[in-house]
Amino acid sequence: MAIKKSDIIRAGLSTLYHSGIYRAFEGTWSGMGAIFMLHHIRPQVEPFPGFHPNSCLETTPDFLDAVLARLKAQAIEFVSLTEAVARIRSGDTSSRFAAITIDDGYRDNLEQALPIFRKYDCPFTVFIATKIIDGEAVLWWLALEKIVAENDTVSTRIDGVEKTFQTTSTGEKLAAYEEIYWYLRRVSEDKQRRKIMNLCCRYQVNLAQLCRQQAMGWDQLRALQADPLVDIGAHTVNHAALAKLPEDVARQEIVLSKRRLEDELGIEVEHFCYPYGDPGSAGVREFEMVRDLGMTAAVTTRKGLLYPEHVDHMFALPRVSLNGDYQSLHYIDLYLSGAPFALWNKFQKVNAA
Repeated sequence: MAIKKSDIIRAGLSTLYHSGIYRAFEGTWSGMGAIFMLHHIRPQVEPFPGFHPNSCLETTPDFLDAVLARLKAQAIEFVSLTEAVARIRSGDTSSRFAAITIDDGYRDNLEQALPIFRKYDCPFTVFIATKIIDGEAVLWWLALEKIVAENDTVSTRIDGVEKTFQTTSTGEKLAAYEEIYWYLRRVSEDKQRRKIMNLCCRYQVNLAQLCRQQAMGWDQLRALQADPLVDIGAHTVNHAALAKLPEDVARQEIVLSKRRLEDELGIEVEHFCYPYGDPGSAGVREFEMVRDLGMTAAVTTRKGLLYPEHVDHMFALPRVSLNGDYQSLHYIDLYLSGAPFALWNKFQKVNAA
């Protein structure tokens, strides 16, 4: 049986929790609060039994409900992202807080997540990639999952070499997915899209249909945005890794997504979220770009809690993923202690380089 990276991380987190070592980090490393990150919120299903590499982007409604209950029981205050930003700027450490964010713009945000947030009177921000709402985004990671799941062999060209992957067993499928996925993550955005379109053509996967099945439309987004708990932020037009784009193209991805949301929804968009959000997808150039375009703050996927020191890094704020591979309340206790992030970031409170 293949060992996934998430299995190794879970083992490390379990050791940290059951040993009680994490309690030594409470106080110094607990911070002001956290920005939590979600993508899909929906009941757990395995469309391809035993093979679901994108499970990391899915959180069940029951787990989300349990997380909010846990945070409330621990006197963590639910605040909007706007309020979280204001507290960082003011240095207000009077009470710990949680701001919830959801990336991309999927239909389940309206259908599954909103009722849970209403139950707890919990504000949240949804970051929208506008082509997803148009039903035209290239959700290539989902297409790749479907291609690998539905075929016993998958062929593609990687670094100039034609490779054929055997994808009969679950282990083979996971290995093939991982290699192709990370190849597509490191090539240019244009090449990535050409490659996945060629694969979809070869293996008869309908990219547009995949997007429409997952995404809210504009009327659904308007219905979501009408709720007073909901704020909308920008997430580029094409869900593009900005660091891989020329500066003028990256700037347009930011500007046009903000402008389109403001025109369609009649609101002012103040917050931004970098697609993928890791150091290879967003760095100092992108942080400065978003700042210079007049946004109030921006979030990454860099791991960590919030500290007063983040006042000087408002366009590189870390988040805590409610990752679908880690749906246990033990992990929430660990996250709130700050222990995993102190270790991950080598005891640096700010990771914005």
